[in-house]
Amino acid sequence: MRQYATLAGLIAVIALPSAATAQPRGPGQGNRGATIKAGEACPPGMTEVRPRNCQAPTLDPPSILDYRPRSTLVAPAHTIPKAKYPAIDFHGHPTSQLSSAEGLESLGQALDSLNVRVIVAANNVTGDALKRQVALVQGSPKMKDRVRILAGISFRDVGPGWGAKAVAQLEADVAAGAVGIGEIGKGLGLSTRKGDGSRLRIDDPELDPVWEAAARLKLPVFIHTADPQEFWQPIDYNNERWLELALFPGRRYPADQFPSFEELMTERDNLLRRHPNTTFVIAHMGWHANDLGRLAKMMEAMPNVYTEVGAVLYDIGRQPRAAHDFFVRFQDRILFGKDSFQPEEYPYYWRVFETRDDYFDYYRDYHAKWKLYGIDLPDSVLKKVYFANALRITGGLPQQGWPR
Repeated sequence: MRQYATLAGLIAVIALPSAATAQPRGPGQGNRGATIKAGEACPPGMTEVRPRNCQAPTLDPPSILDYRPRSTLVAPAHTIPKAKYPAIDFHGHPTSQLSSAEGLESLGQALDSLNVRVIVAANNVTGDALKRQVALVQGSPKMKDRVRILAGISFRDVGPGWGAKAVAQLEADVAAGAVGIGEIGKGLGLSTRKGDGSRLRIDDPELDPVWEAAARLKLPVFIHTADPQEFWQPIDYNNERWLELALFPGRRYPADQFPSFEELMTERDNLLRRHPNTTFVIAHMGWHANDLGRLAKMMEAMPNVYTEVGAVLYDIGRQPRAAHDFFVRFQDRILFGKDSFQPEEYPYYWRVFETRDDYFDYYRDYHAKWKLYGIDLPDSVLKKVYFANALRITGGLPQQGWPR
């Protein structure tokens, strides 16, 4: 599908709807007006200026990239550089920082500046790579209680005998210091193939030995399924992720190449229900932060399921009342996580969670062109989200010295 960088580009190739009647607006101005019926949309390039009357601007419209209006709102604003309580980043992706003592030192300095006491590296490492990272952390007097590492699972060549080998490797990784499993990446379900070439479904019974071992070993399983639902939708000007999909074509999931979003959600939920004794943490609020009612029903039905907030702040912050109520209701089952390790982005989370601020920017406008609002969580809820819930489900985290 051809994409257009500006509104003008789209206008040039889409005819006006037949229901709209163009009306000349004056000498030299061309057809700048149109009338529509109740419930209809204005033609491309026009907006409704009065009920059922559309008009085009007299100036060329800017592109989505170039329109950057300055807000005139004057309202209380609070910068929150550090979390109010020490936090555990359960969805951490430090990479180069875990390859040297110098990198580890720089990681510690960044965490200190944010009041993140512990970061959980969810980089899907296993075997010798995991041992090297654990040894690096344990060899640092300053950082040995600041970093914990999740064990990766390799889903290559799933078939007869795979389960026993995977469990043996998991047990070895736990003995080496892993405190959980993850991040199970979105490739599971989307693209990973079995030994026979077929798509590896998320709920494939051949994976059960790993989830059963997680329950036996009391390891949380951190799993990322799919991507935002709009990545499966037509890339048109009704898609609120248009800019992201235009910037990153690899995030598009054509129906003829990938399973549908709902198919992946069904497989994921089958997995979660089939293993009620295993603790699962679904990444990115399960990609349901835009539909908290759906996520609430899921969590009510599956008491073994927790979730984390990484990379979905744009949905949390645009519905402050609903999000506040959801976090209070499920305060015992939500974990803090950031995803990509960019220290300058963490304060946006603190501001959303801790303040009542109105109408402020999100940190990546290609994710969200809208503004955020603070959801003003009570201190008791902040403590659970920031650290207490992660401590309760992850025995390998440092358990002492946290606020009460």
